[in-house]
Amino acid sequence: MHDPMLHLESRCIHGGQAPDPTTGAVRPPIYTSSTFVQESPGVHKGFEYSRSHNVTRFALERCLANLESSGLAESDDRTSGGFAFASGLAAIGTCLELLDAGATILCMDDVYGGTNRLLQRVRRRSQGLKVVLTDLSDVDALERAAKEHRPAMIWAETPTNPTLKIVDIGAVARVGAACGAITVVDNTFASPILQRPLESGIDIVMHSVTKYIGGHSDVVGGALVTRRLDLAERLRFMQNAIGSVMGPFDAYLTLRGVKTLALRMARHCESAMSIAKWLERQNAVDRVVYPGLASHPHHALAAAQMRLNGASAFGGMITIFVKGGLPESRRFLEQVRMFSLAESLGGVESLIEHPAIMTHASVPDAERHALGISDSLVRLSVGIERVDDLINDLDQALKAC
Repeated sequence: MHDPMLHLESRCIHGGQAPDPTTGAVRPPIYTSSTFVQESPGVHKGFEYSRSHNVTRFALERCLANLESSGLAESDDRTSGGFAFASGLAAIGTCLELLDAGATILCMDDVYGGTNRLLQRVRRRSQGLKVVLTDLSDVDALERAAKEHRPAMIWAETPTNPTLKIVDIGAVARVGAACGAITVVDNTFASPILQRPLESGIDIVMHSVTKYIGGHSDVVGGALVTRRLDLAERLRFMQNAIGSVMGPFDAYLTLRGVKTLALRMARHCESAMSIAKWLERQNAVDRVVYPGLASHPHHALAAAQMRLNGASAFGGMITIFVKGGLPESRRFLEQVRMFSLAESLGGVESLIEHPAIMTHASVPDAERHALGISDSLVRLSVGIERVDDLINDLDQALKAC
């Protein structure tokens, strides 16, 4: 179903989907076959080998393309410009293959640690990429860097991980178009429910579907969605040639998670706002960073750019700075009970972590300090539990600091 007039809540359930033509099943079956019979050499039903073609993966890819408003029909591209991969990093790695050796990529300075590691410690060497890290939340800095370096790709992330900066998506699209760069936005923290960068002119959206899209901490995967047919054709070739595709079981689980994405995101946003306001009143907390707070330096941009059912909504991620240093933040993290001390985010259960030691440990010390990722920084992923229970858990843990 591709009705563009449907609301997002309905598109989560029906977008890019249709009952199985063979049985009428309302859910796409899990197709595990690795290969498909051909009537004659080269004569088949559109399926040859599961790395290249898989019904279950195609269903997920079409759904994500619908949610991100790719604007491509199945008659344009088989999965409407959506591509699913074995992990978020597999998606990023495939996207980078759009660049020729020695190309320049202008990248947000505050990005997921795995993105930083892949760019700086792998692709600098293996692909000769020239990586220019810039605070893209500063539009003037974005324009200067693009003018000076003439990048082939601009890679933005918003909200950023873990300092929750907000990047002006429209400005990235405008600057990228002016300098001829492919523009990419990592939309993991917001999900398509809160923002759809393709609608603002971005070329490619990337997701770690492990997070909010899957939503249940039981699948690892990544996705790319493009609005440009020329890039869809290139990505389809790269996806098949590189082969880091999502398997059918993971595609099924992810598609099941998508069905409740809109409902979950509403709860994540509501609870995170309540918790962020509560944290601002706690003596053991030095500073709270949440785009929904008036104290956030990019609050106005977030309010305009991140929307849910016509109203501003700011996601389920909160960053706090515990008063003191590593001893205090460690005691706090050791005392939480309902918040699970674990990497990842976006699941129905609340998670909490220490980026400097955990998710961003691979980022060089000097870069971490420059970004403000200190030993007192703690990142919270607010789940969908009763918010009062979550606040009580944080309250008892902060009293241990």
